[in-house]
Amino acid sequence: MRITKYTHACLRLEHSGGVLVIDPGVFSEAEALDGADAVLITHEHMDHVDLDKLRAAAAHQPALTVHTHPDVEAQLTDLDADVFAVNPGDIFVAAGMTVRAHGGRHAVIHPDIPRIVNLGFAIDAPDGAIYHPGDSFHVPDEEIATLFVPVSAPWLKLAEAIDFARAVGPERAFALHDSLLVDVGQQMVTGHMTRLSGTHYEHLEPGTTI
Repeated sequence: MRITKYTHACLRLEHSGGVLVIDPGVFSEAEALDGADAVLITHEHMDHVDLDKLRAAAAHQPALTVHTHPDVEAQLTDLDADVFAVNPGDIFVAAGMTVRAHGGRHAVIHPDIPRIVNLGFAIDAPDGAIYHPGDSFHVPDEEIATLFVPVSAPWLKLAEAIDFARAVGPERAFALHDSLLVDVGQQMVTGHMTRLSGTHYEHLEPGTTI
């Protein structure tokens, strides 16, 4: 399986001819959606879903499918694509890949800000499951080989990212939700995560494929 990390929270997975894209938001490159067969959306925030990008992708790929929580599905009624509602615990196939939905709620930003829905997605891969948690630190009840861990957001501190990686216990972890960091901040986060996360950690430049 080929995994390409795009800016901020967007991943592109390619396997056996299928292309699956997770969270193509306003910060991510439009090319992430080129030839996409399916899209997973963790939640409604603009850094995770860009409706203009989705509309353009659907225009070029009539068979495109989108999979997201019912609350987000209700906001995509004008999208010219098949949109499927997903709830925590659901197992489904997207772009030929088996996906399991976890979690259910966005992390707390501030007690005065209402929490919204958020799904984490675990995707089967030949070397073990890949996990994209969206904006949450929900620990899935399954073994994860590759974790994409959020490292910078209004709703987190670095200690939480470290503890999340330790709790999931993956074979390897890569930075997610990282575009808010300047270079020196990225270096500091990488240093702490490398020493303390309990797994092999790496920051990937946008467009890097593993």
